[in-house]
This record gives sequence, C-alpha cells and structure tokens, in this order.
Amino acid sequence: MLHRPWRDYLLFLAIVGPNLVLLGVFTYRPLIENIRLSFFDWNISSDDITFIGLSNYREWFTRDDTWVIVGNTVIFTVAAVVGSMVIGLALALLLDRQLRGRNLVRSVVFAPFVISGAAIGIAFQFVFDPHFGLVQDLMTRFGLGNAPDFYQDPHWALFMITVTYLWKNVGYAFVIYLAALQGRRQDLAEAAQIDGASPVTYFRRVLLPQLRPTTYFLSITVLLNSLQVFDIINVMTRGGPLGNGTTTMVYQVYEESFRNFRAGYGATVATIMFVILLIVTVAQVRVMDRGTAT
Repeated sequence: MLHRPWRDYLLFLAIVGPNLVLLGVFTYRPLIENIRLSFFDWNISSDDITFIGLSNYREWFTRDDTWVIVGNTVIFTVAAVVGSMVIGLALALLLDRQLRGRNLVRSVVFAPFVISGAAIGIAFQFVFDPHFGLVQDLMTRFGLGNAPDFYQDPHWALFMITVTYLWKNVGYAFVIYLAALQGRRQDLAEAAQIDGASPVTYFRRVLLPQLRPTTYFLSITVLLNSLQVFDIINVMTRGGPLGNGTTTMVYQVYEESFRNFRAGYGATVATIMFVILLIVTVAQVRVMDRGTAT
C-alpha cells in the first residue's frame, strides 16, 4: 500500500470519504452521545442534567420488570427469526416451481413487507378483536368456542404481536431465499437425481449446504430487524397488557425516554441493547466465516 500512487489514495477518499462522514455524523456520533448520556440523570423536558455514574445500570439490573422485558424480547426475537426463516424458505421452495399464477402469489407474499408497520398493526387489531374479529369469526364458524382475549392476556398478546410481525416481514426472507434458490447449482440436483436421492436427502445434503451463506445473512438481518420493532407494538398494545405484557427493550427505550421523561435511563437501556446486539452479531459473523471456510 505504501508504494501505490497518490491518485489511488485520492480516489479512495473521494469514494469512501462521504460515506465515512455520514456514518460519523448520523451513526457513531449519536451512539457515543447515547453512551455518555447513560451516565446522567436527565429529565428530557428540563435543562438540568446530573452525573450519577453507574446508577442507571445498577437500577436496570435490579428492577423487577427488567427480566420480564428481557424475556419478552428473547421470546419475540427467537420466534420472529425462526418463524420468518422457516416460513420464508417453505414459501420460496413452493413458489420456485412452475405453477400457474406464480408471479402474482410472489407479489402477494412480498407486499406486506413494504407496508407501514403502523398500518398493519391497525388492520390486525380487527383481526384479533375478541368480539368481532376475524379469529373470533373463524372459531365460531368451526364450533371452537370463543377466541382468547388477546388484549388482556399477556401471553396471547405477545403471540398476537409475533404473528402480526411474521405476516408483515416473512416476505423479506422469502425473497432472499427465492433469489438463492434460483442461483443454485443444477448439476448437483441432477447428480442427486441420478443417484436416486430422496427429496429429504436432497434437501438436507445438497440444497441446505448451498443455502448456508443466505441463511447466515438472514439470521443476522432478521435478528437486527426484529429487535428494533416498535411501530406494531405501539399501535396494537402500547407495551401492555398488565404493564409490560408486550414491552420489549426497544419499546422500553421509548417509554422511559419520552413517556417517563427519563432520557438517561432510556439511554442506559439502549446502550445495554447495543452491547447485546454487538456480541450476538460478532458471534454470528464468526460462525458464518467458519461455515463458508469449510
């Protein structure tokens, strides 16, 4: 690199420089400011700000609702990641075949992904309404009794939020998997067919290894997206019922900062969430590197 002509360095700065400036201003500067703010007690409506050291972090680890919120976050995230990838792959395998109306169905599956989460949350409020919603209507038609009260039972409320999120975002995993399927090696499929491999054996031994890089990529991106879900929760349950029934860590950041006016504590939750995401993402990247290396 030391022997490169100076024009190469100028070209590098011209191409990369604007992106580095944007990242520094809109990503890293707010991140550093958020970490700094987590050591202060600040009512967001006041100009008074007091340094309190690690008090916010001690409070977070000792509060009774912390582990309820962490549990909600873990359950929702695992269900969202696994559900999106499994359903997305199943739909991609189905719609990769020569079927009548295939392109229309592909568009229908992907369409919810580009719709606003707030709009979908409002629509699904009517789907899960315990009195006149679609779920209640279907259960009545099939003689299954009354639908659960999704807005009063915390477990069913979290299930409702998860289903709504999956309906909106499964199209993303579907499109990525579909692109990967269309780029798979046909010679391996022909060799497996000649060897008499069963569909299950072909799927496990031939197709899944080719989809491994795509699966790793989706595991990272879907994880990051699911941990940042706010609009659906805010529209459908506002973090309830019974206080924290569907409150996740990202919703707690909003609630503490803008409803309880505790910007310092909200910054603490955001910082802890950032550290968790960083650790999980680094671990996923290392696993992905090992998988691609082998």
